[in-house]
Amino acid sequence: MVKMLGGNRVLIYLLDLNFGRLPPEVKTSRSERECETNGRLQRQGGRTSFNKQIPFCTEKAHGRRMSQKLLKEAFISNLNGTSLLEISIGLTLAPLCIACRGLLLILYNLHNGRPLRSRKYHLLLDFTVLVAPFVLGCTILSPILPLLPITIGAFCAGLFYKIYNRRNHYIRTPPKQIIHDFLKTSLEPDYIPSITVFRVYVNVLTAINILAVDFPQYPRRYAKTETYGTGAMDFGVGAFIFGNALVCPEVRQKTGVVQSKFSCLTRQLLSVWPLVFLGLGRLISVKAVEYHEHFSEYGVHWNFFFTLAIVRMTASLLLTLFPTNKSWIVAVILAVFYQLILDTTHLKMFVLYGSDGKDTRVGFLNANREGVFSLYGYLAIYMASVQVGSYVLKKRTLVKDWIEVICFFLLTVFILFIFLHMSQVYVEPVSRRMANLSFCIWIAAQCLTFFICFLVTDLILVFTKLLVNGSRVPCCWNFTQPPNTNTKHDSEPTSIKRERKWLSICIINAIDKNQLVFFLLANVMTGIVNMMIDTIHSSTSFTLFVLHLYMFTNCLIMYILHAKNILLKCW
Repeated sequence: MVKMLGGNRVLIYLLDLNFGRLPPEVKTSRSERECETNGRLQRQGGRTSFNKQIPFCTEKAHGRRMSQKLLKEAFISNLNGTSLLEISIGLTLAPLCIACRGLLLILYNLHNGRPLRSRKYHLLLDFTVLVAPFVLGCTILSPILPLLPITIGAFCAGLFYKIYNRRNHYIRTPPKQIIHDFLKTSLEPDYIPSITVFRVYVNVLTAINILAVDFPQYPRRYAKTETYGTGAMDFGVGAFIFGNALVCPEVRQKTGVVQSKFSCLTRQLLSVWPLVFLGLGRLISVKAVEYHEHFSEYGVHWNFFFTLAIVRMTASLLLTLFPTNKSWIVAVILAVFYQLILDTTHLKMFVLYGSDGKDTRVGFLNANREGVFSLYGYLAIYMASVQVGSYVLKKRTLVKDWIEVICFFLLTVFILFIFLHMSQVYVEPVSRRMANLSFCIWIAAQCLTFFICFLVTDLILVFTKLLVNGSRVPCCWNFTQPPNTNTKHDSEPTSIKRERKWLSICIINAIDKNQLVFFLLANVMTGIVNMMIDTIHSSTSFTLFVLHLYMFTNCLIMYILHAKNILLKCW
């Protein structure tokens, strides 16, 4: 049954599922609701009746809460996602924003003869360039999303052209020689900014989307899909797993250092207990305040914290048996075997419709079937990312070595997208709900594409820094040895350790230092906003105000913690 709630209201799907028919407050007019003052409500044809006297004000408030809860659940249900192309276009915004911020800082240095050191202006610049475009891109600018990367890309090209023409280094050197020297430039071998930026942006985009999805200005095609399809939020879930595996202890273990696999496993098991407690805390709080839930995401009691904890523990156990450089084999076996089980048994029907075929939620496994069985797919994604991380963290110093990495990843992405097409045509479409083979391939391919874009952006900024003496860009590679010289380049700090303190003045570094805290803060703030505001009926201007204030508050808290060197970590 579909009911239009006035003017520009959204279409609400009022479903008569296992949770029962909607309360009369949704079905009747306001005047009819106000006439129900006898305190004894008998729901005709419903499953629930109140046989004792209830004060009308309490009954009315409870009904309003329940109707809001059901409206919000229906608002994020039965969605089919968007195209892979639109998601890819949207993701190009992040590296373009990073490039724009870096070029602006280099141009400021070129114009003023010194880098920008003000923390206040750094915060405003970072929020305006790195965060605000995504709030606008997933709301009022979503109809013209393809124009955003084109516009920002053109602006970046203009900035680079201006910097190149006003450069104070390589002034009379021909472009061919500049490129030759650039390829021989040595970079910091122990710091790969693309990994940091990738993980932080996944967190930032997740924070924006989990609140924006509750507002009508957020396109429904970006939200999580019901069963099959690709939504922006579907990618966010898989990318979060992928980003965690990139820096797992097994990947970060230095080559040549002999370390007990049992000790690595023990440390990993101890490090996931906060995730378990956060999962329990979220479960209790959601049930206590009757917060709206979408059961087909993970189930009745399950949530993403439990998924992340179990995936990390299981992966650590597997990595004690298999070397990290062979983890891609484990990922392939897991994904293919899980898909075979889905196709050759009744598991697929069980995950989608329950043991009775009528979407029952009776019993723990029925209640949480999506969360439990999708673990296989998420574990495969995690193991694939371990392979990527172990390859990326190999020691490299020259720019040309990283260009070879980019070319190798581009070939890998091309092959993965071919496999994705074949899997969607001959096996089944992408399904986040089951985390099937197509979903695993898509996440691996899309995350690699996202990561490649950040690598390319970093190298562009390195090339631009070569042209300007004294240029500084946070979250960007520093030179350790300039080409064809025996001394350090003027644009490099006298002491990298001393300069890093102010180079870390950046939202990216601030969030990276307390990533789990940022994720938790975003979830808590989202809950508070939803309980205080009728998000579904919010106007466009009010929606934009709330989303910007919400993200600025999250970023400001992280920025303050970082400025005071506070690391909130208890494991």
